[in-house]
This record gives sequence, C-alpha cells and structure tokens, in this order.
Amino acid sequence: MKPEAQRLAIAEACGWKRMYVGRKHGSLYGFKKGNHRFHSIPDYLNDLNAMHEAEKALNELSWMHYLRNLAEIVRKPKQCEIQISQYVHATAAQRAEAFLRTLNLWTDTP
Repeated sequence: MKPEAQRLAIAEACGWKRMYVGRKHGSLYGFKKGNHRFHSIPDYLNDLNAMHEAEKALNELSWMHYLRNLAEIVRKPKQCEIQISQYVHATAAQRAEAFLRTLNLWTDTP
C-alpha cells in the first residue's frame, strides 16, 4: 500500500471524516473528527504518538490479532519466537501495517 493510502485508511478507521475545504488552503480536502477540523491527518507512519492513539481504537479481541500481525512483521528471518523488545521497538510504519492488516484494510497493491 502506498503511504498516503495507509494514512487515509488509518484515519478513517479512527473516525476521521474527509470534508471539502476548497482551494484556498492549498488542498480540496481537509479532515474533521468530532468538532476538530484539520487540513491534514496525523502522520501515522512516522509518529509513534499518532500510532498510539490509533491503537486505542482496537478492542480486546482486535489486540490479539494486532499483536500476531505485528509479530509477523517484526520477526527476523528464521526466528521462531518473538522477543518482547521487538514489539516495543516496532516502528510507527510497522505498527501501521499491523493495524491495517488487523482491520482487513491492507491491500497488497503498491
């Protein structure tokens, strides 16, 4: 998945809605969540804090699937068991991919 498609999918899964803002802000679309309006969404692929907020959208069952997906992403080749440090040190991009795979939003198209 392209990075921008990942960001949009995560934002929408977290309750962000796309809204028309016109050309005066340099973009045709902005985003809103609740009463908050923004012209861009969080940078989930590079910001661990943003991914932490996204992870809060997962329920208990989804967390089990999320951790399984994250383990598959951070596991080194030929490694049988995942180390706790690999979960802890997972990058925002790795967490974003696991999040999208957990919610069946990941597509393998570039």
